[in-house]
Amino acid sequence: MKIVLTGATGYIGQRLLPVLAAAGHQVVCLVRDARRFALPDTLPASQHPLVQVVEADLLKPDTLAALPPDIDAAYYLVHSMSGEGSANFFQLEQASAQHFTDYLDRTTARQVIYLSGIANDHDLSVHLRSRSAVEDVLGHATHAQLTVLRASIIIGSGSASFEIIRDIVEKLPVMVTPRWLNSRCQPLGIRDVMFYLEAVLDNPACLGQRFDLGGPDVLTYKQMLMGLAAVRGYRRWIVTVPVLTPRLSSWWLYLVTSTSFSLAQSLVESLKNDTVVDPARSIERVVPHRCMSYREALALAFRRIEQNEVVSSWSDAMSSGTLRPDYMNAIQIPKNGMFFDRQRRSFTRPVAEVLDNIWRIGGDRGWYKTDWLWRIRGIMDKLVGGVGLRRGRRSPNHLRAGDPLDFWRVLVADSAARRLLLYAEMKLPGEAWLQFRIVDNPDGSHTLEQLAAYRPEGLLGRLYWYSVLPFHGIIFKGMVENLINYGR
Repeated sequence: MKIVLTGATGYIGQRLLPVLAAAGHQVVCLVRDARRFALPDTLPASQHPLVQVVEADLLKPDTLAALPPDIDAAYYLVHSMSGEGSANFFQLEQASAQHFTDYLDRTTARQVIYLSGIANDHDLSVHLRSRSAVEDVLGHATHAQLTVLRASIIIGSGSASFEIIRDIVEKLPVMVTPRWLNSRCQPLGIRDVMFYLEAVLDNPACLGQRFDLGGPDVLTYKQMLMGLAAVRGYRRWIVTVPVLTPRLSSWWLYLVTSTSFSLAQSLVESLKNDTVVDPARSIERVVPHRCMSYREALALAFRRIEQNEVVSSWSDAMSSGTLRPDYMNAIQIPKNGMFFDRQRRSFTRPVAEVLDNIWRIGGDRGWYKTDWLWRIRGIMDKLVGGVGLRRGRRSPNHLRAGDPLDFWRVLVADSAARRLLLYAEMKLPGEAWLQFRIVDNPDGSHTLEQLAAYRPEGLLGRLYWYSVLPFHGIIFKGMVENLINYGR
């Protein structure tokens, strides 16, 4: 089949693409910026010809003309939880779905598959009401019949739910928590989500149907926290109090975990609703399948992390941070109106060893010099609404364009050219870049060039640069030395 895959750079899309290609389907990946798209490592080179990348923006219907009309099916995996704080979020979500539906009506598509959320409660959150509204819009396609998969909490390495639960349990021996921890859900492993997304494709029994997805366990969020603690061998105590308002709960979640505030706000509002499968809508009636238990899903997620096999992460998405959507336009460091800190060091050590140190920067490895100062900067960033350092990185030794890296984003990760370029996602009165590059010298040695670049905004931006200049003298000189010598 020929399939359009929206959300191809997101957590689900990056995992679904190899599944579809392995089945022999041609996959057209709709992305807003092709520079952020990289074929997943799990996709064999022999299947690369099956993948086509098309740049389009669902909020700009004219751009959808670039998509092919001769398709058989489409996956609609677009949803931005972080935008729910905006006044027109609800309308934008429906507009995106309507523009995609208009496109489908001009194609030969027989089916559109939408991954939604279980919405069987009354008084739904904005997040769940928005997803229900999108279902209604997609359901009005002329000949592409809609299949909706409504999932409860998704558990997998890199998923937002898993990472937030893990953050809370690993950081807090004693937890004073909001009352929404008593809400019930039916956690589902990411592997089972992938199974269902493929199983309903071109399945006649699934056309025009809406299904609830959930694992075998019905748990409160408190039980999920204690379950993860048991798997990790931690002793944890949880005290649930009624005085934490939704806003205070959002701040609590934001400050304790690696999530952004807008995502924390969306999650807290949604967690007031139970997300339990309605037996009348269970997909088991049509697609029988044994789903992993909550503990099995946790065990698999931790195995993937230990084996450095995290295919995708919630933080890959733009919604995990504060960057503007066109941040890849910053791929060229400006020359005018800039402040620079340039460090150069020659070395004779094998280039591959120094390059490996550069590619492992951030996350658990740290920043090679005065990590405590980087942590303080991360705390300061969190306090002003930034992402802080807790996002870490998707993989300990592999980088690609668009990856989050603590409070940076990767713009260029070119190991052949021996160049890594990062763009600051921290809250700043200006823009900042950090570049590492290795060049060869005529005498056979090599030079590591480390460049910190900053473009200030107004007087405040200039004051910021001069206020941190003394720390740069400590940090950046030490970084370049340690990048060369680490591991010797």
